[in-house]
Amino acid sequence: MVLKMADIPTEETKQRRVITQGDLEWEVHLNKEQVADFLISLGEQMKKGDEITIKTQEWEIPFKFREPIELEIEFEGYDDRELKFEIEFKGKKECNAPQVS
Repeated sequence: MVLKMADIPTEETKQRRVITQGDLEWEVHLNKEQVADFLISLGEQMKKGDEITIKTQEWEIPFKFREPIELEIEFEGYDDRELKFEIEFKGKKECNAPQVS
């Protein structure tokens, strides 16, 4: 299952770029239904196995993860109250058999 994100308008001729190296930071403002769909889809992918895929019309990131997964919750209860969630996945280490010579 692929994580559904809000559609961002792009040219129809552009191909989706698969990102497996480097850095990407992306921010989007969504309504509560879109965020809920995103989190549900992410949770369903996590329950099925050890790989998640996040994609937009422009790019996709397939990611194999390992446990434990770090969940950080931050609450700021002052004038402009905020509740933040951060989920940090570590990449799964590939197990290569030792070479015998």
